[in-house]
Amino acid sequence: MEKSSDGPGAPAGLDESVRTELVSLRDSIDNIDAAVVHMLAERFKCTQRVGRLKADHDLPAADPAREARQIARLRELAGSAKLDPAFAEKLLNFVIAEVIRHHETIAGERQSGERDADGPR
Repeated sequence: MEKSSDGPGAPAGLDESVRTELVSLRDSIDNIDAAVVHMLAERFKCTQRVGRLKADHDLPAADPAREARQIARLRELAGSAKLDPAFAEKLLNFVIAEVIRHHETIAGERQSGERDADGPR
């Protein structure tokens, strides 16, 4: 059952100083979440350009050597930032899988466009 709340972001009955700190921390989390979304959007804009470049030059959608380097790099960064490296790896693997899916889609669209332009194959 959900607790009732006297105001946004904090359960009812909390000491005012605790409520203030909780709301402040949650506001910070909301701002960080927004920044993460915008950063991911920028990252995907770059990876879409990579996907088009790969498709234009008949390069494979996946690059396992690059992916392994990126995972190792992110695990190291995570450790330095006091973030669980295993979590960072799971997150990057999720992002990489989505990027590869986008690259495959772009390549398929390019191939389909070439077939349409050249006639049936």
